Amino acid sequence: MSRPDRGRKWPARRESRMSVTRDNLIGLLEPPIEALGYELADLELNLGHGHGLIRLFIDGENGVTVEDCARVSRQVSSVLDVEEPIATDYNLEVSSPGADRKLVKPAHFDRFAGSMVKVRLKRLVEGRRRIKGQLLGRDAQMIKVRMGDEDLSIALEDVEVARLVPDWSEYLRAGSAEISTRN
Repeated sequence: MSRPDRGRKWPARRESRMSVTRDNLIGLLEPPIEALGYELADLELNLGHGHGLIRLFIDGENGVTVEDCARVSRQVSSVLDVEEPIATDYNLEVSSPGADRKLVKPAHFDRFAGSMVKVRLKRLVEGRRRIKGQLLGRDAQMIKVRMGDEDLSIALEDVEVARLVPDWSEYLRAGSAEISTRN
């Protein structure tokens, strides 16, 4: 009996059913992640030559543990195995957004109002491309940041990257309190 794939070392991979973009993957993965009780805070997609990387940043009401990341990784792996949106090999990484997390969604700017932020802009706004200050909040499609005595209004569409600036002294105090309660 002859085999039609005789001579091929590996079976042919099924072609991708959708054009893989960051937005496609968010649409595919956000519902099962939310069903587990987590927020998909951000997704990074890097499809290199022959090998790719999908990096997910998840958040939960009480933060994220290693077990939470493992649970999400298993669920997402199952979805990706069934849907096969990527026709190349890839690694999947799941982690918390970290103390210096990116603010990606409009709701992030609401949630972290009052926090210190660094914002890199796509273009000059009031003569600046980089801004560091206190995030005052969001109003429709604008964010407000206080730099010293000046309040700046910035269109969300002008934001290239916005990140929290952690107050490390707060984390150090929390760590000291935890250490002293153990003794």
